[in-house]
Amino acid sequence: MFPVKLLAFAALSLFLPLEAVGQAAWKPERNVEFVIGSNPGTGTDVVARIIQRIWQETKTLDVSSSVANKAGGGGAVSWAYLSQRSNDPHYLLVTSYNIVGGHITGRSRLTYSDFTPIALLISEYIAYSVRADSPIKSASDLVSILKKDPQALAVGISAALGGANHIALALFMNAAQVDHTKMRIVVFNSGGESSTALLGGHVDFTVASGSAIAPQVVTGQVRPLAFAAPKRIGGPFASVPTLSEIGYPVTADNWRIVIAAKGVTSAQTKFWNEAFRTLASSEEWNKELNKRNLSNNYLNSADTTKFLQSQYAEVKTILTELGLVRPPKE
Repeated sequence: MFPVKLLAFAALSLFLPLEAVGQAAWKPERNVEFVIGSNPGTGTDVVARIIQRIWQETKTLDVSSSVANKAGGGGAVSWAYLSQRSNDPHYLLVTSYNIVGGHITGRSRLTYSDFTPIALLISEYIAYSVRADSPIKSASDLVSILKKDPQALAVGISAALGGANHIALALFMNAAQVDHTKMRIVVFNSGGESSTALLGGHVDFTVASGSAIAPQVVTGQVRPLAFAAPKRIGGPFASVPTLSEIGYPVTADNWRIVIAAKGVTSAQTKFWNEAFRTLASSEEWNKELNKRNLSNNYLNSADTTKFLQSQYAEVKTILTELGLVRPPKE
């Protein structure tokens, strides 16, 4: 005869999800690798290294962690790298808007549904900037020049056509009735590279997230003309107007998400959910975001998946209107 306790557990298990019966709590068993699809010092790289440092200081992980930069293809190299590590929860990729835009524009066969979304972390709005000594003094000056000749100025963006910065440029130009398809667009691997090109006189203006230009703004080398934001950004950008203020109701931002490989179990996802939920509510994390004028938009795994579904549909609509939709590469 079975013991009473065993019978009770067997009866209870009939009504429990399989994961509650068959899966014990999980935690990382070896080094956790943060994968970044861009070079050191870029927005996603900075975010990953902040997370790594905070987790080391708070002993969130019982194992070591490292950062691996897999730059190239506007994030495509890093997605391919992660896709080869199915079922392994020890790899976390911090990526951006390009995870949807790259698939829609045909640059990559991979998109968010080929991975396990873990968390939406932050969002930052996009600026249109010139060198400090540029004769272009305002966004209105910029529009005036480009309406006369869309090829009069070269613009630097990162990290790919169809990405967040390219969409921000196209939305602004459409609102200003400038033909963005005729513009001289130069694509760089990162916002930092586009800023370097701006300082060197290789492009006339850039479209980049606030964190990419902040160092040069603080040193007085770069002057933002406007932000595609619903309200003014604080810190070193407090005096910079929004596009809406000057008559162009455009908002555009670039979010940062964390994804894991396909096949990560619910127990493993649960661990990362709790780790990022704790991070998002921590004083250390929010101090870092405030210092960099970043918005804490944390969502858990389930809500991040829903967010990405809606973003894919929204971005596809925008890119269709812009004529940038292409079949994904095989």
